[in-house]
Formats: sequence, C-alpha cells, structure tokens
Amino acid sequence: MIEELLINADECYQQAEQKAAEYFRTLYKLVTEKSYVTALTTDFQEWKHNHIRHPLLTFLFRRRQRPDFRGYYQYIQWLDYTGKLDDYLDRSISYLYMRDLGKSLESPEIQARVRSVVSNLKNHLTSLDDKTDFFSMAGLYRWAQKEGIESAFIWLMNKLKIVSDNIPEGMDPEHAKRKLIKIIAGVILHVNEEMADETAQEERSQRLDEAIRLGYAYGLTYPFIDDLLDAHVLSNKEKEEYSSLIRTTLVTGSVPDLGNWIGPNASLICYIHSELRDAFDYIKSHQHPETRKHFSEQAYIFFNSQEVDRVKSLSNPNYTNEELYIPIILKSSSSRLIARSVISAPEDEGFDNRTFFYGIYNQLADDFADMFDDIKDGAVTPYTYYMKYHNQRDDLINPFELYWAVIANLIHNVFHSDPKTCEVILDRAINGLKRFKVRLGTNKYNEVMDLFASGNPTFNRVIQNMVQKADDVDFFDKLLRDHIITNLKNDRLEQDDFLDRIETVRDQINGTLKIEDVPLRNDPISDAANYSLEGDGKRLRPIMTWVMGVDGYGLDGSAITPLLRSLEYMHTASLIFDDLPFQDNAAIRRGRPTLHKTYNIAIAELTALFLTQKAIEEQTSLTSFNAETVLRLIQYSVQVTEDMCKGQAMDLESKGKPLTLEQLNVMCFYKTGIAFEAALIMPAILAQAHASEQSALKKFARHAGIAFQIKDDLLDLEGDQNVLGKPAGKDADNNSSTFVSILGAEDAKKAMWDHYCLAMDTLEEVPRNTTFLKHLMNYIVNRDH
Repeated sequence: MIEELLINADECYQQAEQKAAEYFRTLYKLVTEKSYVTALTTDFQEWKHNHIRHPLLTFLFRRRQRPDFRGYYQYIQWLDYTGKLDDYLDRSISYLYMRDLGKSLESPEIQARVRSVVSNLKNHLTSLDDKTDFFSMAGLYRWAQKEGIESAFIWLMNKLKIVSDNIPEGMDPEHAKRKLIKIIAGVILHVNEEMADETAQEERSQRLDEAIRLGYAYGLTYPFIDDLLDAHVLSNKEKEEYSSLIRTTLVTGSVPDLGNWIGPNASLICYIHSELRDAFDYIKSHQHPETRKHFSEQAYIFFNSQEVDRVKSLSNPNYTNEELYIPIILKSSSSRLIARSVISAPEDEGFDNRTFFYGIYNQLADDFADMFDDIKDGAVTPYTYYMKYHNQRDDLINPFELYWAVIANLIHNVFHSDPKTCEVILDRAINGLKRFKVRLGTNKYNEVMDLFASGNPTFNRVIQNMVQKADDVDFFDKLLRDHIITNLKNDRLEQDDFLDRIETVRDQINGTLKIEDVPLRNDPISDAANYSLEGDGKRLRPIMTWVMGVDGYGLDGSAITPLLRSLEYMHTASLIFDDLPFQDNAAIRRGRPTLHKTYNIAIAELTALFLTQKAIEEQTSLTSFNAETVLRLIQYSVQVTEDMCKGQAMDLESKGKPLTLEQLNVMCFYKTGIAFEAALIMPAILAQAHASEQSALKKFARHAGIAFQIKDDLLDLEGDQNVLGKPAGKDADNNSSTFVSILGAEDAKKAMWDHYCLAMDTLEEVPRNTTFLKHLMNYIVNRDH
C-alpha cells in the first residue's frame, strides 16, 4: 500500500534551493566587489567609540582585577560591581531576540520587551537571597513550581535521564544533553514571546507545559538523527536504512514501522524509533492543520540539506561554491524556522525573511570556531575545504570574507542600518574572534588569520585592532553555555565517582559484615543473620557514614569500621521485622526469599533481636575515640532505635486506616529519615562537629529520608520486580497508607522533588564538601530499585 504524500519533497527542496541560490548570488557579489569592506570599515569606526577606551582608563579598569570570563558567578558579580551588567545583559538579550526569535531591534515594542527581560534577569542574577543556581535541577524545579508546570519538569528530567543512558559509545552524552536543553529553551522562548503579558496563569502554565514537551520532541532529532548519522555508530547500510525511515516520515507525515532491524544496533534503533515516533506524533497532535505541511517542508529541507553535506568528502576537489554554501544556507535557516512551526505560531513574513538571511551568519561563525575539530573528523565545511584547496582553486570563495559579507548584508540590507543591530552584531563578531584566539593561542590564531584574512590586509588590520583592544563584547549566552557544559561534565565525572565510591565502599563493607564468632555448634541465629546480611543490599547508610566520616571529617576508615557494621546490622534487623507475616508479610527481600520464609518466624524474630544487640556491641568497639564521645554516640543510637520502633508501630497501626499527609511525614521520618540521620550524625558525633552543623545534617536527612520513601512508594506502584528485587504492589496488598495513596502518583512525584529541593538547600548550611550528598539526592530521585 502506497501512503498518501503530505508534501512534494523534490518541489519544496528545489524552491528552497532557488531562494538560497539567489541569496548566495547577493553574497557572492558583495565578496567579489569587496563592497562589504567599505561599509564595515565605516561601521567599525563608529562602533569602536563604545569599545576602545583611553589607555589610562584601561589601566585603571584592569586594577579592579577582572576575573576569567569563564567563571560564571565571579564574572556576573564583577560585571555588577563595575556597572557593566546592564549593557552586558542588554546586548545578550537583544542578540537572542534577533537570532532565536527572528525579531527586529528597530521595533519600540521589541526594545521594551528586551528591557523587561533584562530587568528580570538582572534581579535574579544579583539576588542575595537566592543561593540556588537557577540552572541546577533544584533551581529549575523551583522555576517550574512558580509557573505551575512541575509535572512537565518531572517528565522531562526522566526523559533526559533515559536519553543520556541511551547515548551510544562514540557519541558525546554531554553535548547531546546540552543541545537538547538548548532546543527546549528555544521553544520555550518562542512560546513565551507569543503570550501576552495579561495571559491568565492557567493558560500560561498549560502553554509552557506544552512548550517543554514540544521542545523535547523537536530537540530529540539532534542527538538521534543529526548526531547519530554524523557519528561512527551505525554501519553505512544502517545509515541508509535509517535515513530512508526519516525521509519517509517527513514526506508522508507518518512514522513507518521499523520492521526487523538486524545487527548489533538493533536494541538502540528500537528505542530511538519508539521515542522519535512518540515525539513526532506529539508534535502532530499539537499542530494546527494549516501549519503541519509547513513544518514537514521545513523539516525536510533541513534534513535533506544535512544529508547533502553529510556525504561530501574532503578528498573531492571539485565542489563548486554553490555546492558548498547553498546547503549551509538551507540547513542554518530551516533549523530555526522549524521551531516556530512546531508551536503552530502564525505566519510572519518578517520573521521568515530575517531568519532565512540570518542563519548562515551563525553557521559560518560556528564552523570557524570548530574548523580544527572538523578537519580531524574529515568534515567538509567552507573553512576545511578552503584550507585544503585554496592553493589549487582560484575560484573558491574565502569563507572568512563571505562571513563579513553576510554581516554587512544583515546590518544594511536586512536590518536597514539600525544602530542597535549594528552594535550587537559587531559585538558578537569580535567576541567570536576573541574567544577563538584565547582557545587557540596567539601563534595559532595568527596562522589562521594569515590564511583567511590575507586578501584584505587593510580591513584585517581594522578587525585585529578591534580583537586586541575592544572591550565589553562578551555575551551571557556564551557564559551560560560554558557554565552548563562545565556543570554537565563535572556532574558526569562526579556521578561516575559517586557510583565508583559506592561500589568500592560497599565491597569493603560487605567484606566485614559476616559474623564469625559462633560459641555454639549448629547456631541457627548466626547462620540466619549471615543469610540476611549476604543479600544484595545497597548498604546506603553505612556508605554515607564512611564517606561523611572519612572524606568529610577526616576520620580513619579502619577506626570507624565497627560503626559501619553497626548501622548495617541495625538496618538489616529492621528489614527482618518489617518482612514478618504480622507486619508487611513480604516473601522476597534483596532478590531472595525473606528470612522467615527460609527459616521460620521464631528464628527471624530472634535473629533481628540478635542483630540489634550486635549493633550496640560494635559501637562499644570504637576504641579509637574517647569514652565520653562513644557514650554520646551510643545514647544517640539507642534513641534512634527507639524512634524506629515507634515508627514501625505507627505503620502497623495505620494499616487499613487513612492517614493525613502530616501523619505520614512523621511516620516516614521515624521509619526512614531517622536512619539517614543516624548515618550522618554518628560520624559527626565522633568528629565532635558543631551543633549547628549537626542541625543542618538532620534537616538534610529528614528531607532526604522522605524523598527516599516517596520514591519507594512510587517504585512499589510502577517498578519492575526483577529490578527491585522484591514484588511490586505490596503497599496496595497490605492496604497501607503511602504518599501515592494519599497524594496520587503525580502529586507524590511533586512532593518528592520538593523535598529534593529542600534537602539541596540545606546543604548550603553544611561547612564542608557535600558533593557526595548532592549526588546521593540525585540517586534517590532517579533510582529504579
């Protein structure tokens, strides 16, 4: 059966090529006649008055110890201190309005919008009360709460985690995640700009919720289409089959079935196909019928232009200038035109024209910055091709000259010589060269300039004078980009270290848990205890104690080993009691039959009691610490045990009875949170930490424990038994009040994230490295068992 075509692919691409060819002819004329040089030289003469200071002023300004522009917090503070922050944010937001929103800065309305955004952003960046990084998970969730879109945020965090987990080896997960986040932010910007200031909050929340999901659906194409086809993950045959699937989807408006994909990448392609199909269907379901065709046409133009470029080879010396530049014009403009059609925004001829002419400016700037990476990858860009063949091909256009021709055309023909537009575009151009020079070093930068700028020595002297002397040309989006990339890389390294640390310490703890000293023959209690201890437990509490004690307080690892055993003995005892028939009546624990199923109820009860006493015995073995400190620890430990018993009694009493959220929070703290508290407070007691620090750790543990319990309740509802190591659905079988039964699954997730944020806020009060605890919270809310 032949599917009905939604678009005429050849026709729409040919029309786009014709428009791009006409634009290229305009640029070609500017380059060959060098008319852009005169225009931009005049522009720079005017521009430099705002950016090149008198030498004395420059000297005085430098005495204020300008920080590295890559230091996010310090740089914002320095800009505010020197009175530069307003201008910095103004040019940054103005640039985003031109590049991402296709707006003209000539418009008084747009100027007012820019001022409003700048004011709000400045208030956020300089707020002394806001200790949370807005671009952290906690900061973003707080924003989602304010906008009433917590469910969309939670959904997105889960999606980003799954995407990151499925990025194959050979692709960069941080780059993929950053690009995906950038696309989502772009769609949110478009939707936000389409809304009037008086939009009701309910409608605003609904539209922002959709924007997040639409942004994800569109952004997913970058890691799983563009980047995947550029990478060396799929075979050539697989790439052909995969490209065919994408092409069919765009032409027909429907995702074809995958069929029987054969090969080592079958599971990867199955996941990607399923996720992209859901994403494509979501976009279609939220588009107006009149914009669906336009979306498919722009998406096809973008995809096909990428494919045209993708098959090019640097070994081919015969590409024409048109073959090099027309696909770039098409893909750079259509990528942003798609975003507007994704949200079904009304047609805007001014936006379409400005976006079409603007795209190649960004592409040429990006290709210039990435030229040496592209050479390594064998990628054909105007810069890599010119570098290889400029001595053999007199007809080749110098891409650096074309770049400046594009700038001149934008300033004077597209934006009608608007002074603000001229200022911002030249700021951006000089900033790009400055960043490139810093990254490559002066010698390498000069080599590049000798090649690309030698054709216009007078104009090059103007440019290089600006690069050397001009100030105040940096942009917030670049600072933020570097900040996000650094955070993503650091988070990945810290997460890997966190997981490695957990495995290492767990192995160490597991090696110390077995109870060897058996005074009686055929002792079933010790055997039963060892059976329970040998289960595949997370050992989360003693691991927390070890990291906090050794890394946080500098305690000797071997000196606190008895404390680690004590915590695990106590925790295991609580699980044995919890599993008994007259309590939760569990049959499986840690992937194995529970103790009372393997032995009997009486042995299980005695074993749990035995382990509680062994826990106290271990604490008395902390001989490296003075007796008074150990006594305080034991007193605290006994109190914790008493409270845990009260919490379990509350749990038993609550079965079959509806609890209030407040009652559930109290019970949860006694059952779960207090064990987390003990894991942190016990090493703090041994280290004789200040009372205020212990208070902060208790607050953290309270919120961490509740978040942990909510996640447990959610896993009991939604989890996989094979992953959990115990049956799901036990809470419902036991008629237990849980966060899910009281709040519902969706509100339970919101409550978990709220406690996540409160726990992360509390870490600001702990005067030592809390990286492990930060990733512990990430683990708690993202775990699957």
